[in-house]
Amino acid sequence: MQLKGKTAIITGAAGGIGRATVLRFAQEGAQVVAADIQGEGAEETAHIAGADYPDAVIAHTVDVSKGDQVERLISETVSHFGKLDVIFSNAAIMRDGSVVDLPESDWDTLFDANVKGAFLCGKYGIPAMRQGGGGSFIITASVNSFYAESDIAGYCATKGAVLQLTRAMAIDHGPEGVRVNCICPGWIETAMSQPFLEENPEGREFAGTIAPVGRIGQPDDVAGVAVFLASDASRFVTGAAYTVDGGWTAGMTKALALI
Repeated sequence: MQLKGKTAIITGAAGGIGRATVLRFAQEGAQVVAADIQGEGAEETAHIAGADYPDAVIAHTVDVSKGDQVERLISETVSHFGKLDVIFSNAAIMRDGSVVDLPESDWDTLFDANVKGAFLCGKYGIPAMRQGGGGSFIITASVNSFYAESDIAGYCATKGAVLQLTRAMAIDHGPEGVRVNCICPGWIETAMSQPFLEENPEGREFAGTIAPVGRIGQPDDVAGVAVFLASDASRFVTGAAYTVDGGWTAGMTKALALI
């Protein structure tokens, strides 16, 4: 029960990493708001959690790129649960393309969801956490915060931005008792990675091959790190980026070197 007595908001909670983290947080004793632009998906997550953890999880429909909606998410969370201790800014989207191929509208959409969403969660969420004496703010970044891949220029740019946003927020709000860290997943089996895994017959094998642990990651692999960062066990950790990629970015494996 590492999160007993804590109240958390998790965005992007309709599936994948967000849903897995909602379930882990509830298991660890937290009260959770499962937030997503896909309201039905958020409701489904809350329903799944409710089977084992009654009244621990409520759903909320939100577009994290809209300030008024994020402000309402924060205020309704505090109104319902009485406080706010943790925000996991996990909502993100993917759009393929180099800077030449990527439509300008897709570039804007990427930054709205992936960067502005984290900014707005901090803008309205951190004051609520300060009122309760502090808290933990977590952002889902990516291994692409450090390493670029071909044909996802906009996505890489957003993930580099949220890494620096993490550091800036940690510096600004550490004195106020708010810790800010990010998680940098590698290949994780989610809806975002599914098109690659389905369209390329060797995709799943390749995704496992590049990781020294020998498999593709699962959403719960990320959720476990989020639990640590939300808990008091990480009370002296801020401004950090936790890579969760099975060792992929540590270096080239022998198998990959032979491809």
